[in-house]
Amino acid sequence: MTVLSSLKNQFYYIFFLGLLGVGLVLSEPALAASVKGVSIVGAQRIEKETILTYMELKPGDTITQDTLNKGLKSLFATGLFADVSLEEKNGTLIVHVIENPLINEIAFEGNKRISDDELLAETRLRPRQVFTRTKVQNDVTRLYQVYRRSGRFSATIDPKVIRLDQNRVNLVFEVDEGPVTKVGSIHFIGNKRFDDDRLRSEITTKEQRWYRFFNSSDRYDPDRLSYDLELLRRFYLSEGYADFRILSSSAELSEDKTSFFLTVSLEEGERYKIDNIAIDSQLRYFDATGLKDTVEFLQGDWYNAQALQDTVDKMTDKLGDMQYAFVQIRPDAQRNREEKTVDITFQISETPRVYVERIDIHGNSRTLDKVIRREMTLVEGDPFNRSKLQRSEQKIRNLGFFENIEVRTLPGSAPDKSVIDIAVSEQSTGELSVGAGYSTADGPLADLRIRERNFLGKGQEVVLAGTLAGDKTEVDLSFTEPYFLNRDLSAGVDLFHITRDLQDESSFDQARSGGSLRIGYPLSEHWRQSLRYRIERNEITDVQNDASYIIRAQEGERTTSAVSQRITYDNRDSVIFPTRGTNLWIDTEMAGLGGDAKYVSGRLGASWYYPVFDSVVFNLLGEGGAIQGIMDEDVKVNERYFLGGATLRGFERAGVGPRDTLTDDSLGGNFFYRGSAEFSFPIGLAEELGVKGHAFTDFGSLFDIDEATTSHIEDQASLRAAAGVGLSWRSPFGPIRVDFATPYLKEDYDSEEVFRFSFGTRF
Repeated sequence: MTVLSSLKNQFYYIFFLGLLGVGLVLSEPALAASVKGVSIVGAQRIEKETILTYMELKPGDTITQDTLNKGLKSLFATGLFADVSLEEKNGTLIVHVIENPLINEIAFEGNKRISDDELLAETRLRPRQVFTRTKVQNDVTRLYQVYRRSGRFSATIDPKVIRLDQNRVNLVFEVDEGPVTKVGSIHFIGNKRFDDDRLRSEITTKEQRWYRFFNSSDRYDPDRLSYDLELLRRFYLSEGYADFRILSSSAELSEDKTSFFLTVSLEEGERYKIDNIAIDSQLRYFDATGLKDTVEFLQGDWYNAQALQDTVDKMTDKLGDMQYAFVQIRPDAQRNREEKTVDITFQISETPRVYVERIDIHGNSRTLDKVIRREMTLVEGDPFNRSKLQRSEQKIRNLGFFENIEVRTLPGSAPDKSVIDIAVSEQSTGELSVGAGYSTADGPLADLRIRERNFLGKGQEVVLAGTLAGDKTEVDLSFTEPYFLNRDLSAGVDLFHITRDLQDESSFDQARSGGSLRIGYPLSEHWRQSLRYRIERNEITDVQNDASYIIRAQEGERTTSAVSQRITYDNRDSVIFPTRGTNLWIDTEMAGLGGDAKYVSGRLGASWYYPVFDSVVFNLLGEGGAIQGIMDEDVKVNERYFLGGATLRGFERAGVGPRDTLTDDSLGGNFFYRGSAEFSFPIGLAEELGVKGHAFTDFGSLFDIDEATTSHIEDQASLRAAAGVGLSWRSPFGPIRVDFATPYLKEDYDSEEVFRFSFGTRF
């Protein structure tokens, strides 16, 4: 029975194969007929000849299954047709087509936070293009990316098609933007040396808080999270943790899609100190001891990866100056895990001779090429140097003109040539700010500021600013060309008009109008010098009848024509909120090149920041200045120094120095010095709130005037000093600070100020 079943199955199988073969034999001749003609059915906009061209068929060709399949694929690949079918009837090939409609209009509904223009810029489809569902879906995907970049992960986008006559459609994207998806929490696993609050302060992503409605730092952005992980790595490596690793990072979206919960798992490792420092040079006839002065750290310092890279950059520059262009410097860090030390060896070797053949720049539709090229430390024909290329990329980023920058090195036309490819994505460089606030110096204030940092795409800066306050009005217009004469030479012009109410301090009003020309250039990495010519008309008006005789004698107009120079040194880690580094300035000025004012003056000052403990910063400041009349001219009240208020807390503005005791008018002084020692520290609140406490002491003195001829002019050079505490808050509205200070060294005629409050905002 089993044998009969097997034979029967084999018979059926052979019979089936035979039928299939007969079918193939019978069908192939039907497909191998000559085309007598071609008929197109359903075409409306597209010509018959165009369709035949796409199909690569013509009368007389032989029809086979391959030619039919190829023709179908060719027609569908055009994207012009929603459906295509082919049939052969009596030697005529009939092509049935259904054309894709044309887009008449693209619209967006429901979008409020992102404008139609911004959304349309992200879509590929445009009016009068052919509509396909694949292209629509691709555009929907891009629109989702736009909303996710803005922190709206719960947004929904539904494309709707409205059919019109003549095979046209309107495409409408119905948008439900949904709420912003905030960062609910940020947690770290594995951190022992630094707590979660400290690590949160090192990254740009912040947890959701009520006071962050003016910024987007608490919105989840996967790109920003990647950047934050790099910031964490740099932070630990700069603190000596050479074995630091990020094990994993995760972002969990809540069920209601309103919050992300971020978790970063890390491994701190041990903290290392620098032990031995060596330079191993493979360069012939070169003594490496000359590079020791470029090393940014000493034996016994904590390991710092940033200092390591800075040393490599300095060594590269110095070797380049010594005509060693083709070198590679590789820092080799050997860890001694038992002693927790690192031996650093800078290995210097020659590299193959490769030159920069070409620098290609693209993506800059507005910014001129030369604005980018002048930031390059490499030019065509230079020896290729990776350290210089990295610094060039950073300099381009520092311009602030571009949202994204990608620098690649591509092979050139020969083995010893390379091409530098720079792709940029531009961002807005215009700023409009409106401000309001209050200060004890100027009372209620409001200001308007318009700034364009990349004027006409040339990298030039234009600023128009105005301030209206209770005791002060000011209008400023400035223009700066950062690369004057195509050199690293900034040049600019300023125009200003300032009025001040000084009735309370000195019984007069002051109006200043004028302009200046300035030029500046770098002396080194941290040193910079600037030169300036200023011409100004200064008018003292509304002098009270009972004002000091010195002020009454100076009522009227004076013209000042002066040249000045300023030298600065700045290596602070931040200009706005410094925690480490030094800022030094030297100012000198001479007036007398025409005009009424004739004097020379100078100021010297320095401010030093040092992190004492975590989040505790010590700041020590000192400054002194002198002004002296020349050509038998005295120094007038509008030219003298004034001290007090923000420059000497515990005393009113212009509250210290020479004074007419009969009228209580402050007269200013020709010499001054001042200093301040301040500790800034957290007060127990989360560091990200930006609230800090301050304990300080200010000291200084102002003295000497030219016209003091009567006994009721008090002019003491004695030391004044005050001590106090303060509270500052980096609020969403701007910086707010409150200080309480009490003088402990003063003169009887000085004007005290125990409480000082300042507040301002820009939005």
